[in-house]
Amino acid sequence: MRILPGTTTRRAYGRGEAEEAFRCHFGLNPKFRARVLSEPLRVAGVDDNGEVRVVELGHHPFFVATLYLPQLVSTPAAPHPLILAYLRSAAAFHDSRGTGSGSAGPGEAPGRGDG
Repeated sequence: MRILPGTTTRRAYGRGEAEEAFRCHFGLNPKFRARVLSEPLRVAGVDDNGEVRVVELGHHPFFVATLYLPQLVSTPAAPHPLILAYLRSAAAFHDSRGTGSGSAGPGEAPGRGDG
């Protein structure tokens, strides 16, 4: 698969090519391709035939849709590049919201933390 420059997917992989196992034969109807892929949705990856395999939503911290399943080959010891990029994006979002001693954890009422 060829990964297009300037995309979240390219930053995640750190390269312009990747081998992925596609488990479906679905794709975009060529008749509607231009309409579907007009901004903010954009192509991020194509297969050897030029068929769209990855799309992204522009101006979003992390919205990547694939026609393959990165979670099937991801492990804690060797996370898939997209899984790792997603986790980093989620952590950055969390950090940007500001956490401190007064922040409630999951399922906790504000001000009722362990501190």
